[in-house]
Amino acid sequence: MRVISGQYRSRVLIAPRGRDTRPTSDRLRETLFNVLAPRIEGAVFVDLYAGSGAVGIEALSRGAVETVFVEWAEAALKAIRANLATLGIPGGNALEPRGVPAALKRLASSGRVADIVFLDPPYERADEYEAALKLLGGECAGLLAPNAVVVAEHAKKSDLEAGYGKLLRYRTLKQGDAALSFYRIDGD
Repeated sequence: MRVISGQYRSRVLIAPRGRDTRPTSDRLRETLFNVLAPRIEGAVFVDLYAGSGAVGIEALSRGAVETVFVEWAEAALKAIRANLATLGIPGGNALEPRGVPAALKRLASSGRVADIVFLDPPYERADEYEAALKLLGGECAGLLAPNAVVVAEHAKKSDLEAGYGKLLRYRTLKQGDAALSFYRIDGD
């Protein structure tokens, strides 16, 4: 696994050992960031279920001003810290070592605003998708900047809902066994 483009291009990243973490493939990350390219420079990026941190690090590499990594698994937190240290990323990042619902509530109540939120829970955990997307479309919608985008990576065979509260899907891209569903607040 490597950084695809930007300041840290071609640098190698590590992932936690075992099968608990499924890193987003290089190809799917490239597709994601090709779509997000016009939005990434200067953006605040939130990487939910961050795993190795590859997606959030890619955002930093391509010009995001800050990435917030949300992850609770200790092995994944160690991988994120190691990847940030190995790349020499001095700042522009924050770790939220807690579960996603608690982190979203904390971030929203802190007044923080995100331009892009990416979520990639384990594909089989439909409850995690629903909980995170419902919070972002409801109680935690204040976390989203005007015109913010929320992107959910999921199994191609698992279709997410068209809407979660104020959050409505406007695009889906499928690649291999994976899909990316893009959401924004209704009216943005």
